[in-house]
Amino acid sequence: MGDRGTSNHSGVTDFILVGFRVGPELHTLLFLLFLFVYAMILLGNIGMMTIIMTDPQLNTPMYFFLGNLSFIDLFYSSVVAPKAMSNFWTESKSISFAGCVAQIFLFALFIVAEGFLLAAMAYDRFIAICNPLLYSVHMSTRLCAQLVAGSYFCGCISSVLQTSMTFTLSFCASRAIDHFYCDSRPLQRLSCSDLFIHKIVSFSLSSVIILPTVIVIVVSYMYIVSTVLKIRSTEGRKKAFSTCSSHLGVVSVLYGAVFFMYLTPNRFPELSKLASLCYTLVTPMLNPLIYSLRNKDVKDALSKFLDKKKSIL
Repeated sequence: MGDRGTSNHSGVTDFILVGFRVGPELHTLLFLLFLFVYAMILLGNIGMMTIIMTDPQLNTPMYFFLGNLSFIDLFYSSVVAPKAMSNFWTESKSISFAGCVAQIFLFALFIVAEGFLLAAMAYDRFIAICNPLLYSVHMSTRLCAQLVAGSYFCGCISSVLQTSMTFTLSFCASRAIDHFYCDSRPLQRLSCSDLFIHKIVSFSLSSVIILPTVIVIVVSYMYIVSTVLKIRSTEGRKKAFSTCSSHLGVVSVLYGAVFFMYLTPNRFPELSKLASLCYTLVTPMLNPLIYSLRNKDVKDALSKFLDKKKSIL
């Protein structure tokens, strides 16, 4: 099959992932970099989930959310990384039409679910700091399960809409996607359909997803800061802020990369790829490190887990 497709997406059987526009001599270096980062993602997130599930002291709403965050990070990076790494060693760099659909669907599901989960975690911190005496009442097991299930449900609905909209377009310009994974923006550039309505719907969908989550996070932290500043002791303020700093760091990295990518003009695809790299691989690698290095409970649980392993050996 040549580089040109037919006039409709139903005639396209595969796409070509252009990836990073670098010389062949850098492919090995990039492969090793991707391999290292992906290995760190697997080690960090599987390790975090194992510690949370095995340590009874971490059986709290905060760590229930954190376990799900690790699960999401692990899976959406796995949607992208293996295929990106394999393309460094193949000349065709092709991905099947079904594979492209699956990649867009799964990635959109998990990345949107992460946004809603981070909003739920901000609400959890708000209750813990602003209403500590009622924390166990407000953050019941049932509510936590509903918040997590709601995050996945919103991700699934968004993913279905985004995927169906993308693949109702007609692709007639080229099969070459100027990215290292299937994404709706570079796919739009291959379309000969009228994109006006598509862009309006995409913008509306993004607004419905991003605005509520950002509002919940911002309002929660406004109340948190207001409450913490009323604490008289320096030690008390430091302890209260320390419980939020990890979450705030994760939110900043993820939303910073997403906003940077979507605000980058289409004429700078390489910048868009770098931003995508941040939230597809760098963020899932950093999240376990941020929570383990800045969280005393996780460090204590990790120490106990390693001591158990040593005693068994």
